[in-house]
Amino acid sequence: MSKLTATATCTAHGAIVEHTGQVVPQALLAQRVAWLTGLAQDLTARLVAGRWSAADLDALASGVGLDGRALPAKGWMAMRRLGWSVTPTSGVHVCDRVLRCAQEQAARLLRLALHRRELVAAIVATWPRDPGRRNDAEWAALRTVLLGGVGPAEIRNRTRQIRAYRDAHHGRLPADLTELEGPPACAAQIVLAAADRQLATLERTGEYSARLRVKLPLTACPASAKDWAWHLLPIALPPTVPAEAKLCAPTLRVHHGRVRVDLPFQIPIGFAPATGHVIGCGFDWGLNSLLTGTIGHLTADGRVVTDGRPLAYDASGVSAKLHRLRTEREHLAAKRKHQERLLAGLAPADPRFAELAGAYEVVSVEHERLCARIRHLNKALAWSAARWAVDQAVAAGATVIYLEDLATLEARGRRGQANARLSGQVRGQIVEAIRHLAAKKSIAVVTVPARGTSKYCPRCGDGTSILRHCPAPDRLAERGWAWAWCPACGLSCDRDWAAAERILARGLLGQHATRTDRATGTRTIRQVVEGNVARARRPRKATRAARRARRTRTDLHPRPEARDRAKNRPTPKRPTRTPTNSSMTSSRVPDRRTVPAPPPRGGQRPAGQAPQTTRPAGRTGLARDPHQRTGFHRVAATPVLPLGPYADGPPRPRPPDLPEILR
Repeated sequence: MSKLTATATCTAHGAIVEHTGQVVPQALLAQRVAWLTGLAQDLTARLVAGRWSAADLDALASGVGLDGRALPAKGWMAMRRLGWSVTPTSGVHVCDRVLRCAQEQAARLLRLALHRRELVAAIVATWPRDPGRRNDAEWAALRTVLLGGVGPAEIRNRTRQIRAYRDAHHGRLPADLTELEGPPACAAQIVLAAADRQLATLERTGEYSARLRVKLPLTACPASAKDWAWHLLPIALPPTVPAEAKLCAPTLRVHHGRVRVDLPFQIPIGFAPATGHVIGCGFDWGLNSLLTGTIGHLTADGRVVTDGRPLAYDASGVSAKLHRLRTEREHLAAKRKHQERLLAGLAPADPRFAELAGAYEVVSVEHERLCARIRHLNKALAWSAARWAVDQAVAAGATVIYLEDLATLEARGRRGQANARLSGQVRGQIVEAIRHLAAKKSIAVVTVPARGTSKYCPRCGDGTSILRHCPAPDRLAERGWAWAWCPACGLSCDRDWAAAERILARGLLGQHATRTDRATGTRTIRQVVEGNVARARRPRKATRAARRARRTRTDLHPRPEARDRAKNRPTPKRPTRTPTNSSMTSSRVPDRRTVPAPPPRGGQRPAGQAPQTTRPAGRTGLARDPHQRTGFHRVAATPVLPLGPYADGPPRPRPPDLPEILR
């Protein structure tokens, strides 16, 4: 058994002063928490700014304190072992536990800066001839210097930042991260994980309730210990926090006038082995859909066999909406920058300054709201896609999920393709969500190299037969990207489906080369092992009629006896519509209802509304079913069918006489 750590955001709507019993309303509680976070933010900002130099970052990166001992994992202890302290403002009384929290947050910011520093140093050391486009040799040189786990998007963004610095400084590259950018911004929050019971305690009072006891200041500038008081904050826990979860020290912050409590908790989970998998799921970051997957089985003789059923999660509708929101965000950002330039050229005494400042404030607020809307939609879409992928794996009885490694993947494709635009925004969130949800089901998540998954045929050649990409199966002679066709074996299927099969084959055949990162726990396969993939039917259980026919040795489907078509009886007359027989309907006049018929499941539907029907499955088996767990009305996803594992042995291959387009 191992532990899974997650964070639930709760809200404290009020508090009680422990000594006097005074009820503190929400507005006053938010004010006092803001005073506490403001004190911690000021201490953290001054500590980070005072240590923002190359020499201090070298001392932190060395991992050794002033006494020669190794730096501990806790940030505030590492700061004190290095001798980096900070004192509060004169006349302000702050206890040592608040200083601990400030040092912990400062240590986290500086340790994150070490990662950016290594990335900037590697890019500067291997600066390409054309920063906009690196060749294969320049990418290889950068990968040898750079540590693993850095994606192309992060490299591209840092390259743009360094290029802007070079253009502004007449071709000179930055010598260090401290020269490239200033000290990082500090959030107005307090990390109670660095404190002990002298500042905060947390206890669970019920299945969905907890109580936080924390010491808060009574004034903005407390002068002594009398200006601090213990407060009891009742917290309502969300349903995502199970009863057996262990609650950890939270983080306090104020958001839109409310006290937010970011509460970490730990739950026990089963162990997911890295090797020994027989049934697995492979998912491709597709161009036709956001996620395309397949389910495969590793046979005893080392062959990978899939059930021939593609799994697709198409988010084109949500992607188009996000694209429109991003376009509007860029428009507001350009408008805000233009107003900033106009304000810089006006004096505060100018009568136009006040009007322009008000317009600038309105645009800034709208820009922040739009950014928050995009973030929330990206997060909701990522968790919806991740839950769908994990549900597919659980329904199939899979013990492992294979994904493309984002560190070796570059988002390409047509500029107008919706899923290509969306994939670069939410892929990282989807991976983290899949790992979190799969850990609860004891399913391993492993990444495989992405290079060549859409290029080679999964059916033949062991990674040597190159696929031809065309627009559609009936336009094989044209160049395209949506459909894949193999001239060698005749494979004709969706491009993303073929890539998902190759990802699954690389994972199941190369699982012996799985490596686990000790720091993060992520699992990766660096070695590429190619193998052919066969498609086969799932074994069907014999019906009662088949078992009876086998037992009685009779034909399961006997030919019906021929009818006697001799004219030995008169032809019956058909009923006609007469005034005395008004209940009979004529074949010429259909029965038309003035209102729609009630649904067959019971209840009556309002007049004029058509029933919600499920869209028939297409070539990828997509269906719009309101009962599916997608979370979006504009998402088409393959339904989750609990088929279960291959319980009756390996699947039977398909008949060879079927055309490949029908397989």
